[in-house]
Formats: sequence, structure tokens, C-alpha cells
Amino acid sequence: MDGMEILETEKKRAAIVTGASCGIGMEISRRLCALGYEVYGIGRHFAEKEALRENGFHPVVCDVSDTKKLCALAGEIAARQRLGVLVNNAGAGYYGLHEELNLAKISEMVRVNLEAPMILTQQLLRHLKRNKGYVINIASVTANQSNPHGCAYGATKAGLASFSRSLSDEVRKYGVRVTTILPDMTKTNLYRNADFDVGDEAESYLLPEEVAGAVEFALCQREGAMVSEIMLRPQLHRIKRRKNQ
Repeated sequence: MDGMEILETEKKRAAIVTGASCGIGMEISRRLCALGYEVYGIGRHFAEKEALRENGFHPVVCDVSDTKKLCALAGEIAARQRLGVLVNNAGAGYYGLHEELNLAKISEMVRVNLEAPMILTQQLLRHLKRNKGYVINIASVTANQSNPHGCAYGATKAGLASFSRSLSDEVRKYGVRVTTILPDMTKTNLYRNADFDVGDEAESYLLPEEVAGAVEFALCQREGAMVSEIMLRPQLHRIKRRKNQ
């Protein structure tokens, strides 16, 4: 559905999750619904056969790079609900030699992976301060390492991790907790534009629900304790090369 329906009942705990139409975002949304949140999941499209049907989940159709629409929708949610959690999860990834990337791909990664989280957080921070809420940024292990064949992607995730650390020091005195989650290769469609994919062995990749579990862990700490960063890795470090790429 284009837009959203805001509940007209008494304000409940609410969460906003970007990139919620599939993969990690969908599993995080499912976990938050189970924890009792009204979850507003933002995504570019929600396929009918794959749509999340949990109680308390509200699909919001919006491309996070559409700044004007994103800010308007987020402001409407925050005005009507008691916003407690913002999960910046939406991501775009293109891989290969940096000289072979085009301007559109580089721009998309910067806007989706870094600009949108910074803008959305800025728009909602006063509400999160009021409710002593959480900002959870889904970055990547690439934020902490060299990334040949993924220079631009790794740079955007490093920027997101740096933003999280600085934001945490800025807002912790107001009761807001900021957590960065840094997953390694996860079995999602992020690598659909790459010449590689996760390995065949189950030990060579993470599952979206495992990343969602890290979100739950961060949210379930006692008041006064904060989880700054969580790094998740599979047991094996292996990838699978795609043929005909």
C-alpha cells in the first residue's frame, strides 16, 4: 500500500525499520512485533506473497532516497505514536573494481547507506530523546576493514559506524542508546549485483534472524546499560563465485 495507516488508539510503543520488505529488515520487524512494538516497516515495495503479516506490522511504501517523502512519513508516525526505536537497515551494495562503478551506483550507495540514516535520525531524534529510545544502525564488518572490490560500499558502512559512535556520545546523557550492528556475510539478496555469493556451507554465512537476535539483545538490556557495537561472523570465511559474471 502507498503510504500507511496510523492507529488512532492510545499511543503504543512504536518502531520504525527501514528496508523492511525482505531479509534482515523483515526479520527485525518480526522480532520487534513479538516484543510488543507497533512496527512501521519502510520499503520500496512489499510483494504480496512475501509480505510480513505479523500483528502490529504496518508496511510503509517509500524509497529512503526520497528525502521529502521519507521525512513526512516519519514525522507523521512520530507525532501519532510513542516512538522508541529507529532501525536504519536499508542498504544498497555494488561490487567490483572502483573504476568500473558508474556514478548512479556510487550515488545510490551513499544516499541509501549513509545519507538516509543520518537524515532520518536527525528528524526523529527529539522524539527518541523524549522517550529515551534506541537508534540501531545496521552497518557491516566492512566498516572495520579494507574492501578491495567493494571500496565505495565499505566506505559508506564505515561512515555509518563513525556516525553511530559520535551520535552515541552526543545523546547518551539524554537516555538515548545507540547501537551499531556489524554483520558479516548474511544470506540475503544484497549480493544480487555481485559476482559472488555466500558459500554453500551453512557455517559460511549468517541468517537474517541472527542479526535480528542481536537487535533484540541490544534492546533488552537493563536501563542504565548500553550495547555500543555487536559484530557477527559465521564460523567459516568462504564465498562462492558466480559463473558467467
